[in-house]
Amino acid sequence: MNSERTRVGVGIVGWGSIARIHAEALYDLPDARLAAVHRRGGTRPEGLPAEVAVVSDLDALLASNHVDIVVVCTPTGLHAAQAEAALAAGKHVVVEKPLARWPDDARSVIASAQAHGRLLSTVSQRRFEPAVQATAAAVGGGGLGRPILGEALVRWRREPAYYAQAGWRGTVAEDGGVLLNQGIHVVDLLRWLMGPVDVVHGSVATRVHAIEAEDTAAASLTFESGALGIISATTATRPGTPGELNLFFEHGSIGLTETGVTRWEVPAMPRPDAPHAAVTSSGASDPTGIGSLGHRRQWEDVLDAVVARRAPAVSGQDGLAALEVVQAVYDSAQQGRSVRPGG
Repeated sequence: MNSERTRVGVGIVGWGSIARIHAEALYDLPDARLAAVHRRGGTRPEGLPAEVAVVSDLDALLASNHVDIVVVCTPTGLHAAQAEAALAAGKHVVVEKPLARWPDDARSVIASAQAHGRLLSTVSQRRFEPAVQATAAAVGGGGLGRPILGEALVRWRREPAYYAQAGWRGTVAEDGGVLLNQGIHVVDLLRWLMGPVDVVHGSVATRVHAIEAEDTAAASLTFESGALGIISATTATRPGTPGELNLFFEHGSIGLTETGVTRWEVPAMPRPDAPHAAVTSSGASDPTGIGSLGHRRQWEDVLDAVVARRAPAVSGQDGLAALEVVQAVYDSAQQGRSVRPGG
């Protein structure tokens, strides 16, 4: 990083709805400066500040001395190659979920970050929401006892126009289906809070949408602890309801949605305060309805990690672990048998 600058320069690769959320989060951070955006065609997005460079050539963004961190916000199938190019150019890298389309590609990105000595983080912004942070503290405190059952439920709605707006949407190679796109956040939270997954048995189906990948998935899990789990995800239900995470332990239980706490039975720990208004938003029926608070808090961690030269709170390995669970569901559905993640 150029020591003459007081702020960390960030370059965004891709300019869709999720890139706009990153930009909104970065505008709020005094230690960050959005320096450049890579956009196919190079046209300037409406409302983007004049001081932000817009380039059509990715190599130009990667060669910029004003960019210290690259955030990859392109279709999933491009994540790995673009992340590795940025790492090879000496940039720290943040990758929107998922880290890569395939676990082997994710492992390659992780190896590249290690080889080049650069920070690598994957976006898991829900980990930074106040209610989730309180849940992690409760689970880590030990008072809940042994984990018994975890449920990750995504009953969202995406209209046909969502998939029709770009040719890559809903494809297996470039996008993936509901698990890899919409469901991976609750899969990440379930695994983070309940522990590593040992065995997965899953099924997938395309019930409503005219897409190649699945719009509906269900899976049963066995965690290494012996606890059991359920993943249920769809983009085919109306009207779409906020995703749920329900955790049951020996001595209590916790229920969360994207908009706050629904159940808090935790010994000797008060229920968390109502969330800030920026958290009470959901992408259940509108992909643009996702708030920016979680992204902003994850960016605060990433920026501090770069300056302090420490590992970020969410690592590439975390991104790989969630991806391996999703891939295990796909493999199980294809093979008709139980599968071990990463096996």
